[in-house]
Amino acid sequence: MENNNTMMINGKTVELDGERNILEVIRKLGIDMPTFCYHSELSIYGACRLCVIEIDGMGIQTSCSVAPKAGMVVKTSTRELRDMRKMTLELLLANHDNSCTTCPTSGNCKLQDLSKRFNIDGIRFAEKEIETYDTLDFSSTSLVRDQNKCILCGDCVRFCDEVQGIGAIGFTGRGSDSKIEAKFGKELACVECINCGQCAKVCPTGALRPKLEVEKVYDALFDTERKAVAQVAPAVRVAIGEMFGLRPGKISTGKIVAALRKLGFTHVYDTSFGADLTIFEEATEFVKRKLAGEKLPQFTSCCPGWVKYAEQYYPELLPNLSTCKSPMQMFSAISKKVLPSVLDCTRDQICNVFIGPCTAKKYEAQRDEFKVDGIDDTDVAITTEELGRMIKDAGIDFANIPIEAFDLPLGFYTGGGVLFGATGGVTEAALRFAFEAVTGKPPVDHVFKEVRGNVDGVKFAELNWGEVNIKIALVYGLAEAGKLAEKVIAGEVDLDFVEVMACPGGCIGGAGQPVENSTTVRDQRTEGLYTADTQAQVHNPQDNHYLTKCYEDHIGEIGGHEAHKLFHTTYQSREVKKEIDIQD
Repeated sequence: MENNNTMMINGKTVELDGERNILEVIRKLGIDMPTFCYHSELSIYGACRLCVIEIDGMGIQTSCSVAPKAGMVVKTSTRELRDMRKMTLELLLANHDNSCTTCPTSGNCKLQDLSKRFNIDGIRFAEKEIETYDTLDFSSTSLVRDQNKCILCGDCVRFCDEVQGIGAIGFTGRGSDSKIEAKFGKELACVECINCGQCAKVCPTGALRPKLEVEKVYDALFDTERKAVAQVAPAVRVAIGEMFGLRPGKISTGKIVAALRKLGFTHVYDTSFGADLTIFEEATEFVKRKLAGEKLPQFTSCCPGWVKYAEQYYPELLPNLSTCKSPMQMFSAISKKVLPSVLDCTRDQICNVFIGPCTAKKYEAQRDEFKVDGIDDTDVAITTEELGRMIKDAGIDFANIPIEAFDLPLGFYTGGGVLFGATGGVTEAALRFAFEAVTGKPPVDHVFKEVRGNVDGVKFAELNWGEVNIKIALVYGLAEAGKLAEKVIAGEVDLDFVEVMACPGGCIGGAGQPVENSTTVRDQRTEGLYTADTQAQVHNPQDNHYLTKCYEDHIGEIGGHEAHKLFHTTYQSREVKKEIDIQD
């Protein structure tokens, strides 16, 4: 029987299977159609005009904005289409800061890549005068905004609005005066940005980019009076290899440790130890709340983007947030308590360097709540990409470096701690602990499949442990978190535990990771973390014997006085009203 649900692309018959637009059909054929403004997780915009195609009977159209229909005949490459794309690129370059050799995004810039791909060897149009360049915005602790590199694709605006529900940046002006700016022309630090950095992640040119702090790390490494101590977040191990030709999801833990030692770090530890520590405190807090029926649901507090979002928009829910600090901050607190005697130094001589996937950690590290006598517990927070830059700078052959192990005792971790890097991982680790605390039995099968798998908006799960039922929600993207928060406040949902992550897929999709342009890469990273859990010596956080000994020697009771002093905090209302952005 003849299949009429087909169309022709470049002379080839393609079967349609529910694709939203012709661009998706073209890519299904293995054709890398160039785009700036198209992202499968964002609304269709059609601004960049690079994905133009020729459709019989319809002329030239943008492939991202036209729905596929049976019988269509499409060409993706003709002389006219190629000339149009080249002209578009030249026009963008003419209005662009072309100091590519000193641009932090050089080598990872889509405009640069496409200019090479289409053999742009000159610009036929008058280029922007240097004296008309805009001032860079360095106000944010996490991001840098460079209007001179903006091509008005709108990716950052749509992500901030559609996925995060914030709208901290937007279009202003019209025609040749159009710009993307922080709201009302303010600096980025003066609007309700939550520092997630996803705007920078989708930016194709470096108009928004993570703030680099590697020089602070070098200052500590070269200072003979200081002890540079590194802690590595779980998500780093399954992504940094991408910068050195390894496949996404490849576990590179031992290589990271070896590279950090070559860079000059005194000791190298795993933030997963801090994640196990977080579970000791957070799961204990949850069990107490659940059994007493107080302040439920309990929201996780590991994601600094989510915490700031809650402070800004839902301060009435702050009592529902776990009082626990994040794994980064817990590790920094315990390391500055334990390591001075180990390293024969004072507390203020230790420089705690966090390496993770998240730009919001740069903001979190500088929060006043996490200072002792005016000194930050976490001295510097750098991203996966920043570490990759340092490794390349040092000339280290990362792909072939022999593996080394973390230092003990703060380098020992369980599989549950590693899972913090993926959506659902915090919940699964907490369940492994809570199950034993509630039932008195260790989880025979440590895997809680109910909280694994893709999260489309919000994912709900329910577990029955004898007389105790636990209702869970998992959510990433703060727009979805806001919708769920509204339902919690209105009493429309009955939940016990809610995990919120600002970034797609959780920390593995953080803005400090190597840029990925597909959900497949995030899935591979997540699978890498599950593999790391499987390979771990122990899986349940409560079985981390080094952590148990740490409590005995330095902390005391879980949730006790010293534990609260070191590992718990309070949050403050930073309430803002969502304003109507009126353009002139």
